[in-house]
Amino acid sequence: MEAKQFVTIERGLGPEGRVAAVRFDRGDKVNALSPEAMRQLRAAARSFEDDLETSVVILTGNARAFSAGFDLKDGERRTEAAKGLAEQRRSVRVGPSMCRAWGQMEQVTICAIEGFAIGGGAALAVSLDFRVMAKGAHLRIPEIALGLNMSWGSIPRILQLIGPARTKLAVILANDRIDAAKAEAWGLVEELADDGQAFDAAFKLASRIAEMPPIPVRMTKTTVNRLAGALDDLASHMDLDQFVLTGTTEDHREGAGAFLERRKPRFRGR
Repeated sequence: MEAKQFVTIERGLGPEGRVAAVRFDRGDKVNALSPEAMRQLRAAARSFEDDLETSVVILTGNARAFSAGFDLKDGERRTEAAKGLAEQRRSVRVGPSMCRAWGQMEQVTICAIEGFAIGGGAALAVSLDFRVMAKGAHLRIPEIALGLNMSWGSIPRILQLIGPARTKLAVILANDRIDAAKAEAWGLVEELADDGQAFDAAFKLASRIAEMPPIPVRMTKTTVNRLAGALDDLASHMDLDQFVLTGTTEDHREGAGAFLERRKPRFRGR
């Protein structure tokens, strides 16, 4: 059975046709990241590897949400997890692989956020170069509240944006919402827009970048990213296994159960 397409790509936009738009839309209110959705988003990023005509890529969700993060109700992950450790590691690898594909693109990347970016949605957003956020939108990182670590290589990326203390606050306490104003003040997002206008604001920024000479733009992005992220692998190579390990704890089962049952969890450090 052919997988439903959640991702569309439009190229040839903006000045000299150098802007592209990638839209992720599952047609619902949460825009969750199922494994298939993540594979499609990864493929979308990789499709620009040999594209010399595109200078800037905008990634956006739908009008109601960028993404609610990993789809806890998706059956593929549960099926894989039941098989054994190797299958669990394979299953969870698609998230960091998706983020890495977006983070390694030579094109400048801009994330346009409406509604919310939660968990894996926030991890994907910080993998891009810039973020434009609607004023009524928010970020939330619920992994620790679910008894998990924040993985997908996200902590080094967040650290580069907002520094150590705020990274700890964002990851440890961000089961509470980070509203748009705080996200901008902290440096998690670069620009705010009126609700419903995040893509338009991102497109204006993309057009300004697209008007610049493409080759030095790519070189500059690559140099800055390599310098800023030189130690990222040392910091994040283990987070996949931490994610698998924390996923076996009683606290994770309690956190996930409390989330699905809409109650306050009780963690016991087990």
